[in-house]
Amino acid sequence: MNKILKNSWALFLGMGFIMMAYGFQGSLLGVRAVQEEFSLTSTGFMMSGYFVGYFIGAATIPNIISRVGHIRVFAAFASLASLVILIHSIIINPFIWFLLRVLTGISMVCIYTVAESWLNDRSSNKNRGSVLSIYMVILYGAMGFGMFLLNFSTPKNFQPFILVSVITSAALIPILLTKKKPPTFKKIKAMTLTDLYEASPLGTFSSFFYGTIQSALFTLLAVYATSMNFTIFEISIVTFLLAVSGAVAQFPIGKLSDIYDRRKVIVISTFGAALFAILAIVVSKQMYLPDGLATSKRWFYIFFVLFSFCSLPMFSLILAHTNDNISKEKFVAAGAGLQFVFGLGAISGPFLCSLFMDLVGSNGFFIFLFFFHTVIGFFGIYRMGVRKTIENPDSQFVAMPQTITPAGIELNPTTEPIEEPEKNFE
Repeated sequence: MNKILKNSWALFLGMGFIMMAYGFQGSLLGVRAVQEEFSLTSTGFMMSGYFVGYFIGAATIPNIISRVGHIRVFAAFASLASLVILIHSIIINPFIWFLLRVLTGISMVCIYTVAESWLNDRSSNKNRGSVLSIYMVILYGAMGFGMFLLNFSTPKNFQPFILVSVITSAALIPILLTKKKPPTFKKIKAMTLTDLYEASPLGTFSSFFYGTIQSALFTLLAVYATSMNFTIFEISIVTFLLAVSGAVAQFPIGKLSDIYDRRKVIVISTFGAALFAILAIVVSKQMYLPDGLATSKRWFYIFFVLFSFCSLPMFSLILAHTNDNISKEKFVAAGAGLQFVFGLGAISGPFLCSLFMDLVGSNGFFIFLFFFHTVIGFFGIYRMGVRKTIENPDSQFVAMPQTITPAGIELNPTTEPIEEPEKNFE
């Protein structure tokens, strides 16, 4: 562990700064959009731009890295992300913000791909799992800490946008000063959607709708909390709880999925998330009753943490279930295919969720989450009646962050790359 941290501190430090800025930026834009009185539909449309950009970037970044190299790509797109957030504070318009979010999405997927392919190249089969675990903890921890920076200054001011830009720019320093030679980039091909669906209908179906859930959850949570009259500090608590509970939940739920039928764990988890979404609605309606009748916000926090605990490990469960149905040689290709499907679903999530909120009020946010988690659950029950459980000794649960790229999926120790790469990296 100490050796990994010693040899990889530059990349981990750089990604920590990036994720701190990313967590801060998402909450900042959501709160500012409400304060600027953007309509819910406009806000959802604007926030969906990130996933449009993420999808575009995922398709184009391999060629850019192959031509230019890792360090230049990281520097260029971190600089672009730093510049883009400043423009948000100058031009206050939903459509312009949508275009800026597209650029942010492109920048972030490029940064993730560079970091994860770098980590993968410098890892060995012996420490691959440890590297992935440290990487995930840094991503979620830094993102959670960044959400507390929302208290730095009111979102109406320009200072928070400058701080996001400064933190993003700081990520360049350790990366550009690294002495190690960057790796040779290897392009990863995904399975065709037809082959992916034939291998795992539940994995493909769930990945699409879970992308819809995740994109809405992370982009509109701050919008929901603001519309419910949460203070800035309370908003930062809610968004922090989302990030931290997602990281903590991965390991116990993953362990259960390795012991019991993974599809049952998926179904129970998704229905659990649906149940706690409904309970969050119930307590949120009681928080603003007259004195003596109102419930404490603590109950909302509890049910929201339980919702996150059930919901956030879903992508890792879906990936592990898909691997249950294919040979080891296809694990990375299947993961890339699931990420593609996840991205397709994610593009529509914020906009669809904003429509729910526009139609039924702020709690349309949780109604949206309840609905799509329920859809996944019922399809899982259907698939359990169609196909018997398959025991694949090569497949096991591996915790993955939601932002993982195909290059990062290779960090899964069960994929075992053909060539043993160098063990030291920075």
